[in-house]
Amino acid sequence: MTHATRSPVHRSEEEIGFVGLGVMGQPMALNLAKAGTSLVVWNRTPERAEPLRALGAAVADSVEEVFTRTRTVFVMLVNEQVTDEVLGRGTPAFAKLVSGHVVVSTGSTSAEYARGLARDIEAAGGRFVEAPVSGSKRPAEAGQLVALLGGDLDTVSKVRPLLAPMCRETVMCGPTSSGLLMKLAVNLYLVTMLAGLAEAVHFAEVNGLDLEAFNAAVEAGPMACDVTRVKIPMLIERDFIAQAATSDAYTSTRLIAAAARAAGVASPLLDLSNILYGESVDLGNGRLDMMSVIQAIEARTKASGSNVTSPPRPDTAS
Repeated sequence: MTHATRSPVHRSEEEIGFVGLGVMGQPMALNLAKAGTSLVVWNRTPERAEPLRALGAAVADSVEEVFTRTRTVFVMLVNEQVTDEVLGRGTPAFAKLVSGHVVVSTGSTSAEYARGLARDIEAAGGRFVEAPVSGSKRPAEAGQLVALLGGDLDTVSKVRPLLAPMCRETVMCGPTSSGLLMKLAVNLYLVTMLAGLAEAVHFAEVNGLDLEAFNAAVEAGPMACDVTRVKIPMLIERDFIAQAATSDAYTSTRLIAAAARAAGVASPLLDLSNILYGESVDLGNGRLDMMSVIQAIEARTKASGSNVTSPPRPDTAS
């Protein structure tokens, strides 16, 4: 049963491991440290751990040290391949590493991958919780993420309080893979919505409208939300410092598309968004914010001149 809970304040007395201090992982770990959690952290690029060290976290020299010192380890790594490499999955070292541990995966992967990783961890004598987070860098910094939980209910219940410094809410989605499928469903809405927002800003700009007035119009209406309050100013100012990277958005569209195909689900809006984010990556925007997708739309306008698309059919035009 799906169940949302506001995360209560919780201070862990035991040491907790955190592996992966990238755009999302670092602010998440920082919030744990600020809340008084005893942390042991590791990152592939060691300098990302220095802000954690300044807050009193122990910085491990290796992943093995993190697992030796802790029993619960959060993992926030960029993709499935890196996760396998860091955990030594497929090697004899993997079972020794994860045995007796709870591994909490907070990144976005395919549901199939999560099921396989859970089986391997459990076969080695460990336990697995999936907790992909909904939100980007700014909510991560503010401790306002939403964790979408999947796994054994007893294990999830023990992990859930540890998420409080990072997440304003946690949602129990079901058994392993349910959390990730929920994340993909939420992301389908997000990536298509933001591609539409970028297209709307482009439309307004090309038609000579004042973009500040466009922002005011959106904020005064039913479409206003936390996302528009962040993303519209980014589009107006052309400030594409990554809150959620375009390459990650593109990866997300591919994960969603694969899940849709596996379930026999049509995804026309997602499929077009996949193309647009891919075109933005091809323009060199991979590490810029996903709102750089507007540049892919602009490139289409430039390439096509005034005849960008066919006009709406008369019977569907509003």
